[in-house]
Amino acid sequence: MAVGPGPALTKGIHEKSYINQYNVCHRSPPGRTSAVPRTPRGWHHDAVTTHAPQLSVQVVAHRGASEDAPEHTLAAYRKAIEDGADALECDVRLTADGHLVCVHDRRVNRTSNGRGAVSALELADLAALDFGSWKTGEPYRGRVEEPDWEHRPEDREETSVLTLERLLELVADSGRRIELAIETKHPTRWAGQVEEKLLGVLGRFGLAAPATAAESPVRIMSFSARSLHRVRAAAPTLPTVYLVQWLSPRLRDGRLPAGVGIAGPSVRIVRNHPGYVERLKRAGHQVHVWTVNEPEDVDLCLELGVDAIITNRPRAVLDQLGR
Repeated sequence: MAVGPGPALTKGIHEKSYINQYNVCHRSPPGRTSAVPRTPRGWHHDAVTTHAPQLSVQVVAHRGASEDAPEHTLAAYRKAIEDGADALECDVRLTADGHLVCVHDRRVNRTSNGRGAVSALELADLAALDFGSWKTGEPYRGRVEEPDWEHRPEDREETSVLTLERLLELVADSGRRIELAIETKHPTRWAGQVEEKLLGVLGRFGLAAPATAAESPVRIMSFSARSLHRVRAAAPTLPTVYLVQWLSPRLRDGRLPAGVGIAGPSVRIVRNHPGYVERLKRAGHQVHVWTVNEPEDVDLCLELGVDAIITNRPRAVLDQLGR
């Protein structure tokens, strides 16, 4: 059996104890690779500025420019940065040996040439897999518009498993402010260890304790209110996003879990219940909508005044916004 990434956080752990756990981020945690810099690279903290009319609408590349390149790979995120995306979105899961990797599904079967649960595999196992070639097969052959990406097996890093550290390095090296929306995937066998590791990684890059939420280039998203509670208990100034797939009765009036300031409804909710956005705004919340790919949905989001559009097609959305 693989060794887990560390002792699980106990229920009811004191806030001070949890804060101390991630504040030791200058130490080398178990499973850290040599690629992680000891000295954090500089991040660009200046606010995103543009002269476009839709200045207030942020365009977020969902798993990178995932319409064109394989999701959650360096290739997809490089493409999103080249396309001019304001922010990047990623999902994080914890490997058996304690690394945070950017993978959406619980298992790697769909997006790689391997099989198995991410949480049961070590980073070396994942690094041996190809996370890019699936994008060149069906149903991508014969499309009217072929993906704006060419699979080069020799460029292994571009389509290898992507660690959160490597993605943070890419953003730091981009030369401009690019925000990052990180989703914690739950349920998982590692429970609160995901948030503990995440805050440790962000701490090494100087991103775990922004002066205010408005100044933070990073936000944490989850469908799990408990996950967001763990983050807020340890890092109260990090902005958090409560993702909503189904509009339950307790959410209809615009309320969110305590301390959460951003709602993340699906585009289906926005289509079927446009008044929900107004209720969220009236309650003082920002609204970040996923996954918005169709032009008519972009128009609806603009009409309703949402704050961020999360899309697989950042370049197309930016073009529609006149940027």
